[in-house]
Amino acid sequence: MSKLISKWNYPTTVRFGAGRIKELPDALAAAGIKRPLFVTDPGLAKLPVVASTLKILDDAEVPYGVFSEVKPNPVESNLTAGIAVFKKGKHDGVIAFGGGSALDLGKLIAFQAGQTRPVWDFEDIGDWWTRANSDAIAPIIAVPTTAGTGSEVGRAGVITNEETHTKKVIFHPKLLPAIVIADPELSVGMPAFITAGTGMDALAHCLEAYCAPGYHPMADGIAVEGIRLVFENLPKAFANGKDLVARAHMMSAAAMGAAAFQKGLGAIHSLSHPIGALYDTHHGMTNAVFMPYVLAFNREAIEGRITRLAAYCGIKGGFDGFAKAVIKLRKELKVPHALPGLIKGLDMDKKRKALIADMAVVDPTAGGNPVKLTKKAALTLLENAIAGSI
Repeated sequence: MSKLISKWNYPTTVRFGAGRIKELPDALAAAGIKRPLFVTDPGLAKLPVVASTLKILDDAEVPYGVFSEVKPNPVESNLTAGIAVFKKGKHDGVIAFGGGSALDLGKLIAFQAGQTRPVWDFEDIGDWWTRANSDAIAPIIAVPTTAGTGSEVGRAGVITNEETHTKKVIFHPKLLPAIVIADPELSVGMPAFITAGTGMDALAHCLEAYCAPGYHPMADGIAVEGIRLVFENLPKAFANGKDLVARAHMMSAAAMGAAAFQKGLGAIHSLSHPIGALYDTHHGMTNAVFMPYVLAFNREAIEGRITRLAAYCGIKGGFDGFAKAVIKLRKELKVPHALPGLIKGLDMDKKRKALIADMAVVDPTAGGNPVKLTKKAALTLLENAIAGSI
């Protein structure tokens, strides 16, 4: 029993349920935010869901600013621009509103605006987070409109270094939002492609957390239920975007994935990150493409776990049955089976493949894979994902 030692941290206050976006002014007051910066992405900023949310602030006479210069894979220049707006508007907190990109960048603006060191000094390595001035971090209200990353209950943000074309995970306990408003009505207008990609991202988080080595039964239990929720509800949300029950369950699964993956992630993410950084692909959809290849690669280390998982989810056939269920789910969601279906005109030479493999093995998520991810293994997985050979 002496090895059963770990450190567990779990989510923040979550106001969950349809229509709860109306509580945004109250949530701001509870978090001590008087002049928020509303951070979202450019596509969402043009939609009625943002206009109706800003009207709630207007009706409550809450002064606010808006920032929407957020790329699908946020980069440092987005962060720099957001911080400039935050400081110019004398804002004292952030409303991070949208999918993973807007949530991550909003959180990082609140974090970095008061720091004097470069954001890269706070990468999720060892105790680097202690370098930050905790007192200078502004409070955050997170409002997810997709069901994927779970960034609303996470203590980190992902940002791409434009110079090195690498994704970096920035960590600090205070990046965890003070309050989350998880209102499934906000995700009703999500396009089917985004529903599929974000939902598969939630599945990847839960699955990799469950398979990661180490002792964390709380994370395992949450991950298992999250996986069940995805299998039962993602096809429904994809087929009928107005299915509020399915949307609600998927929003739960996304938050559960983020709560669980403090245990670890793995090769799905460590391969997906360099592809996203180099080709600007949708993160969740990239995870979905790599999933069956990594699952097969890890089989020897996780077969027993996956057999138990399959039984819980009502999937027959143990590991093979679960692997087939993943393939079936991908087909239902129109996920490309191989990378060329995701990246048009894909033509990787040996040098580019080697670069991606090098990036994958040093990615922070690689260490959580149940089978050691060597450069040779990363190259093989990449080749399989290009050829569509499991």
